[in-house]
Amino acid sequence: MANAEQRRFEVLRAIVADYVSNQEPVGSKALVDRHNLGVSSATVRNDMAALEEEGYITQPHTSAGRIPTDKGYRLFVDRLSEVKPLSAAERRAIVQFLEGAVDLDDVLRRSVRLLAQLTRQVAVVQYPTLTSSTVRHVEVVTLTPSRLLIVLITNTGRVDQRTVDLGDVAADETVARLRDLLNGALSGHRLPDAAAKVSELPEQAPPELRDVMTRVCTVLVESLVEHPEERIVLGGTANLTRNVADFPGSLRQVLEALEEQVVVLKLLAAARNPGSVTVRIGEENEDEQMRSTSVVSIGYGSDKVLLGGMGVVGPTRMDYPGTIAAVRAVATYVGRILSGK
Repeated sequence: MANAEQRRFEVLRAIVADYVSNQEPVGSKALVDRHNLGVSSATVRNDMAALEEEGYITQPHTSAGRIPTDKGYRLFVDRLSEVKPLSAAERRAIVQFLEGAVDLDDVLRRSVRLLAQLTRQVAVVQYPTLTSSTVRHVEVVTLTPSRLLIVLITNTGRVDQRTVDLGDVAADETVARLRDLLNGALSGHRLPDAAAKVSELPEQAPPELRDVMTRVCTVLVESLVEHPEERIVLGGTANLTRNVADFPGSLRQVLEALEEQVVVLKLLAAARNPGSVTVRIGEENEDEQMRSTSVVSIGYGSDKVLLGGMGVVGPTRMDYPGTIAAVRAVATYVGRILSGK
């Protein structure tokens, strides 16, 4: 029985491979001609009938061909024994492209572009969640005698700049003391904790710095709280229009759903651990508008700290082994860059 089940899975795997490649329903004769299954056409037809009865493949119309169902894709993905490895040249290209980034925003923009190009799907990358980021440094720069620039830099490379109008002239010595107090209180702390400390700083400041510190902290707290509108970068949506037939419902529904931040963040919610890939296929997606898509997602960060999620969205007719390899590789390199490794 085990041999029969394994043979049927090989037939399913061949159907998935041909349908992903050609977008045409697959018949038994084509399977025998293209794949070394080691059995007769009659046996393949019997195996296809069994697979159809079990719900792994279906007949889209009256032709002899069959296509995989969501259930069939799920079995295929669950039994992937090996993920198609990226070539050494592809890995080098990823590293060189990402290491050329100048800041966090650039890293994420490049990551999205890379994923969209490698997979030919829609790529999504979530900004590092502020709850897991820490303050690396606070710089205070004099713009004019009465105006300062506050630059908050996190351990993930995020840079947030705010200007502060002091209402009075601040000497260089005052600015230096201000910088020392801010870094002494905030450096190394997670952003939510730093936000709480900022509210206490004016009270703790020397009397002569209290007014300046109050103005600075009022502005600085804005840099320490989550900004949902900045949380994702999306790219490659035009890739979905290459094969409208892959979306039997409505491609427009999918595109509209991708414009909703909440929907996209939900797609990445399964990405809990750096390096662990999650695949949601068709009906497994919570949002009804996304039921004709598959989502391959992963967490990125260091071994111990999850910074955010990334992934790709495409039709269920997807090159799963290649897509999983690309998502995993890009996430690995982004995690290393943002973790400073």
